[in-house]
Amino acid sequence: MTRDLAKAVKRCSKPETVALLVVRDKAHDRSNVMPIGWKTWTSGQPRLVAFSVNLEHYTYDLLLAEGECTLAWPGKDMLPGLLQCGSVSGLNTDKFELTGWKLVPAGLVGSGLIEGCIVNLECRVENRLETGDHMLFVCSVLEGHVLDGETRVLFTLHDEAIFNHAGQGKGYKFGTFS
Repeated sequence: MTRDLAKAVKRCSKPETVALLVVRDKAHDRSNVMPIGWKTWTSGQPRLVAFSVNLEHYTYDLLLAEGECTLAWPGKDMLPGLLQCGSVSGLNTDKFELTGWKLVPAGLVGSGLIEGCIVNLECRVENRLETGDHMLFVCSVLEGHVLDGETRVLFTLHDEAIFNHAGQGKGYKFGTFS
C-alpha cells in the first residue's frame, strides 16, 4: 500500500454524474449555467440536495443573490455545449447563446429549465456551509421535470484533460452511464 492522498481522492471520487447549475443573472437579464460534479442527495423527506460551488466563480455570487436555482442533468448529445459552457465565465458570456441550448420557463424558480436535459430540478437554497475554497449549498427540491424516453446521463470517467476547467489545464473525460 502506497501513501498518496491525491491518488486516493481521485480513485474514490470517479465516476460522478455531471449536472448543470442554472442561476438567474438579473444584472444581465439572463440565466447563467455552469457544469458541476460535486452534488448529492442529503434527505428524502424533505427532499434535499447539496452541491459545492467555488467561492471565486461568478455563479457563486449569483446563487447568494438569488437563493434559487435549477439543477439539470444533460444527455450525451449535450456534450459539446457542456465543454463550451464549462470553459468560460458567465460574467461576460451568455452561455445559452454560446451553446445553443434553449431555456424554457420553470414553474417555481426564475432560473428556468434547460430544454433537452434528462432531468431538471427546481431548487431553493435552505442552508449553506463554507468548506474551504467552496460553499456547500443545501437546497430543497421544489419540483422535478423528466425528459420522456432518455435514460443516459453523462459522467466523468477520470482525469484526462478534454475539458479545460477554469483555464487551469485540469479536466475530465466524459462518457455515458445507463
